[in-house]
Amino acid sequence: MEPKSKAKKNNSAVSEEIEESVILPEGEVKEGGEDGQIEMAEPDIQPLAEVLGQAERAYAAYMEAERQVSRIYKENEKQVTSAYRRAEQQANHAFEQALAQIVKAREEAQLQAREAYLKAREQAEREAEQAIEQAMKVRDGAITKAWNIREETVEQAWAIYSKIVR
Repeated sequence: MEPKSKAKKNNSAVSEEIEESVILPEGEVKEGGEDGQIEMAEPDIQPLAEVLGQAERAYAAYMEAERQVSRIYKENEKQVTSAYRRAEQQANHAFEQALAQIVKAREEAQLQAREAYLKAREQAEREAEQAIEQAMKVRDGAITKAWNIREETVEQAWAIYSKIVR
């Protein structure tokens, strides 16, 4: 059923109800004129067509308000969706920036670690070379000392032997 026909059906039902349930207000009682009759004043009653017109206008206003509310909800949904998308884009942008900074920091840390490793390796090699030189000096000194002791011992042995053989 179309909204207009529904509205007319509802309006006619409402107007019948109004007609049945309206209790006419009592008119003002006027005490009569010359012949002593009591007259009733006509109460103010709106014509049914006017009441129906008001009801139709109210229904039309209600329907227009409902359309406006629907339009406002749709617009609100669009705005909320747009705000969500902006927030999502901002979050993605912030993530990308943070990720770029993390990658850069990692690369810098790796570079520093490589440099520190190379420096430590060079220093270890220098220290090893120094230790080898020191060990060679100690060895050479020990060999020289041992040779000298041997020479002294051989001389002493010949000296003793020479004394014995003589």
